[in-house]
Amino acid sequence: MRRTWRWILGALVVIVLLAVLVLWLLLRGSLAELDGERPLPGLAGKVTVERDALGVVTITAGNKADALRALGRIHAQERYFEMDLMRRSAAGELSALFGAKAIEADKRMRVHRLRARTEAHLQDALGSDPAAVRAYVDGVNQGLGSLAVRPWAYLLLRQAPQPWQASDSVLAGLAMYADLQDPGNPSELALQRIRAVVPPALYALLAHDGSEWDAPLAGTPRGNAALPDASQLDLRTLKASTGAAAEDAEDADAVGSNNFAVAGALTADGRAIVADDMHLGLRAPSLWFRVRLRYPDPQAAGGQVDVSGFSLPGVPAVIVGSNGHVAWGFTNSYIDTADFRSEPAGATVTVHEERIVVAGGTDVQFPVRETAWGPILHTHADGSGDALRWVAQLPGAVRMDFADMARAADLHQALQIADHAGIPAQNLVVGDRSGRIAWRLIGARPDRGPGCAPLGFNENQGNQGCAPWPIRSDAAPSLIDPPSHRLWTANSRVVDEATLATVGNGGYDLGARGRQIRDLLATQERFDEHDLLAIQLDERAVFLQRWWVLLQEVIEHSDDPALKRLGAASAHWEGRAAINSTSYRAVREFRTQVLDTLTDALLAPARAQLGEDFLAPRLAQLEGVAWPMLEQRPANLLPPAYTSWDALLADAARRTEAELSTQGPLAHRSWGERNTAAICHPVARALPAFASRWLCMPADPLPGDRDMPRVQTPTFGASQRMVVSPGHEADGIVHMPGGQSGHPLSPYWGAGHEDWVHGRPTPFLPGKAQHTMTLVPVH
Repeated sequence: MRRTWRWILGALVVIVLLAVLVLWLLLRGSLAELDGERPLPGLAGKVTVERDALGVVTITAGNKADALRALGRIHAQERYFEMDLMRRSAAGELSALFGAKAIEADKRMRVHRLRARTEAHLQDALGSDPAAVRAYVDGVNQGLGSLAVRPWAYLLLRQAPQPWQASDSVLAGLAMYADLQDPGNPSELALQRIRAVVPPALYALLAHDGSEWDAPLAGTPRGNAALPDASQLDLRTLKASTGAAAEDAEDADAVGSNNFAVAGALTADGRAIVADDMHLGLRAPSLWFRVRLRYPDPQAAGGQVDVSGFSLPGVPAVIVGSNGHVAWGFTNSYIDTADFRSEPAGATVTVHEERIVVAGGTDVQFPVRETAWGPILHTHADGSGDALRWVAQLPGAVRMDFADMARAADLHQALQIADHAGIPAQNLVVGDRSGRIAWRLIGARPDRGPGCAPLGFNENQGNQGCAPWPIRSDAAPSLIDPPSHRLWTANSRVVDEATLATVGNGGYDLGARGRQIRDLLATQERFDEHDLLAIQLDERAVFLQRWWVLLQEVIEHSDDPALKRLGAASAHWEGRAAINSTSYRAVREFRTQVLDTLTDALLAPARAQLGEDFLAPRLAQLEGVAWPMLEQRPANLLPPAYTSWDALLADAARRTEAELSTQGPLAHRSWGERNTAAICHPVARALPAFASRWLCMPADPLPGDRDMPRVQTPTFGASQRMVVSPGHEADGIVHMPGGQSGHPLSPYWGAGHEDWVHGRPTPFLPGKAQHTMTLVPVH
C-alpha cells in the first residue's frame, strides 16, 4: 500500500511539473522576437530594430512607410492586448472579451457609436498619408501573426485576438478622448439641473470657477468667491436632503499633467527646454511605448527624420518627444467640448440598433436614440430627453496628420501642424532649436454659432437656440515667445476672460499646482534639464500649509483627548507629501473631512429638490469658496447640523483622528502607508491575490499628491516624464512607471520602474543596443 501511495504521489508531481512546463512554454510562446533576421512582407528595404537595456526601440528604415510598418510589428508583439483594450473601450466592445460584467461599460460608450462614425469618415481620419497608416496596420497584423502563441492574456480569457484595422487606430485615438473628456458629461448636466432649483446665490457658489490660486498665462486670477449675505442665501432656511460624500472622492477626481518650458534667454547656451509629464491612470505595462524612428524624408529638415519620444501602441506616431529641431508635450486643456440640449418628447429621433456581443452569454440589442444634436443619454418620464453633442462624435476628431510633428523644422512649422491636429483638446507647449517657445490650444473644439455658448456663458442653458455645431482646430489661442521666457500649464485655466467665454470651462483643475510651477520658474534666471526635472518632482505641500495652521488652531482650543492625540501626531510639519510624513497625511485628511461637510451642505438643497434626478457635480474650484467661508465664518452659510464653525472644525478633526486611529497608532500613519502604488495589469483583478501580484509593479510607498507638481496617487500619476531640449537630446531625461513590454516574462516588463519611483534620471535617447533584429522584405 505504501508503494502504491508513493507511486500515486510521484505521478501527481510529474503531472503538476508537466502542467507547469506546458504553461511556461505557452507563456514564452507569446514573447516578442528580439534578435535575428525576420521577414516582413510589404517592406521596400531592410529595417533595423534595436533595443537597449530598458527595451527602448530604435527603428532605422529607408522610408516612412517601412518605419511605421516595423513600428506596427513591434507594437503588436509587445502590446497587442493593451491595444485591443483601447479600441474596444472606445467602441463599447469590451463584453466580447470579458463577458456580461462589461455590458454597462459598453453601453456608456456604445451610445456614441464611435465605430460606426469612424467607419463612415475613415478616409478623412487617416489624414494626408493613408498609405503610411495602412503600412502600420499591416505591420501590426504581421507582428501578431508571427508570434508562436497568441498573447498570454487571451489564453487566460479563452479568447482569440481579432485582426487590427485602420479604423482601430482611429478608435485608439478616440479612447484617449474618453480618458481625457468624460463621455457622459455629467458635471455639466448636474449644474444645469441644480441651477433650475436653487437660489441664484447658491448656484453662484457651486459654479464659481476660480480661486486665489489661479495662475493663467493670460488675464488675471479669478479669485475667491464673494460670499452672499443672509438676504441672498441662508442655508438654515432651505429644505435640505443630506447624502454621504463619496469615499476618496478627491482621488477619484484626480487630474494631472504638467508641461512647462524655458526659452533660450534662460539657459547657458541658448537652448529651449521643454518639460512634460502627462498624468493618467497607471497600469502595467505603461500606457506609452518609447521609440526612436530614423528614416529619410524629403519633407523633413535636412531630408531626414530622427524623432524620439513616446508612442501610443495602436497609433502610428510619436505623440510626445523631440526631433532635433522641435520638442513638444501636452497637458489636458479641460475646455468645454460637449453640450447637452433638452429635446422635447416629439423631437425627430433616429433609432440605431447596436448589437453588443457578450462572451459566454447572449448578445444584447441596445437601441441608441439620436437627434440632429446627438444621442439621447437621459430620457425623462414626460418623454423628453437630454441629447449630448461631443466633439469626439464628429468627423475630424481624430486625424493622423499630427504624426507630421516628426518632420517639423522649427516653431512656425510645429504650430502649423498643430492647427490641423485631430486629437483631444490639449495645451501644447513647444520649443525649437533656436531657443523659441510657444503655447497653443490644439485639437478639436466646438465651433459654436449664434445662440450657443459654453455652460456658464449661455443664458439659455438648455441650448434651445443653438444649431448643431461642427468642430475646428485652427485659429487657436496661442502665446508665442512670452516676454518672461517661461511657459507653464497644469490643467488649470490658462486663458483670459474673453477667450474663456468662447472655449468654456470643461472642469479645469484648481490652480495650486500651476501656481507652484510658475513660482518655481520665477526663482531662477538660468536653467538646465535637471532644474526642470526638480520642478516635476516637487512634492512640497505649499497648498496645505494654511490647512496645517488651521488644524493646529482647532487642536489648541480643544481639551478633547482625541484632538490632543491628533495634535501630537501632526505637530511637526514637514511641509511636503513625503512617504514618512504623518502630519501631511493628517492635514490632508482633515481638509477632506471639512470639504466633504461643506460640499454636502451646499448640495443638500438641490438634492432635496431633484430627488432621483440629482447628480453631483465635480467642484474642482471649491477651495475658492470654502476658504472664504472658513475665514469669514458667516452664520447664513454654516451647515445646519452645526451650532458654530468651531464645532464644525472640531468635528472634522475628531473624524480625522478616528479614521486614522482605526488603522493603529497615529504616530505610524505615514503618507506612504496611504499612498502605496497599486500599478497592475488590467487582468490582474480577475486573478486570486497570490497570482495577481505577478502582474503588478512593486507596492512602493509613493511621495507626492494631487495639488503639487509631483501628482501621485496609488493608481494615478505621471504616465511619463520628459525633459528635453531640441538638438540636445543626449542631455534629456525621461521616466515611465512601468516597462516597455506587456509580457510578465519579458526582461522589459518593469524595466525603468524603479527610476520612476525614486526620480532617478534616465537618458532620453536610447542606450547601447542589447538586441538587434533585421526585418527584410519578402519578394
